[in-house]
Amino acid sequence: MRTKFALLAALALTLGLTAFSAQDIVDTAAGNPNFSTLVTAVKAAGLVDTLKGAGPFTVFAPTNDAFAKLPAGTVENLVKPENKDTLTKILTYHVVAGKVTAADVKKLIKAGKGTANIKTVQGGTLQAMIMGGKVMLKDEKGGTATVTQTDLMTSNGVIHVIDTVVMPQ
Repeated sequence: MRTKFALLAALALTLGLTAFSAQDIVDTAAGNPNFSTLVTAVKAAGLVDTLKGAGPFTVFAPTNDAFAKLPAGTVENLVKPENKDTLTKILTYHVVAGKVTAADVKKLIKAGKGTANIKTVQGGTLQAMIMGGKVMLKDEKGGTATVTQTDLMTSNGVIHVIDTVVMPQ
């Protein structure tokens, strides 16, 4: 009887995890109110189909509060059709080809003796490091973002939450 219960519990857990990971990156972000600005930007840039694709992708996803740190009017200006190329460049700078978990990032940092250069889909580089026990990302303009939540698994990759929008050169 105990074995049957354990098997049923394992099956329920497996099904629950499968249902959670059945959502892609876009649907996962859209289901979280803290990413509404990001989702609006992804739609304006025309990246929905790409980020719903097979991937896998790793997204360093800025929260609404991260976007709010930008100068007043920046987001409203970026989502205008005439600024689609700039918005696309910024958003794809937050995306890495492949599934890179938090453990993978830490291994890269350790292998790099304290820093890891991470190539983005945009073509630029993010520099990852650990400061004060937290993973930090340094962008090409010298700005930094803290990874505040890791390993939100999706059907086509993984999302890591960051507290600041990183900017390409």
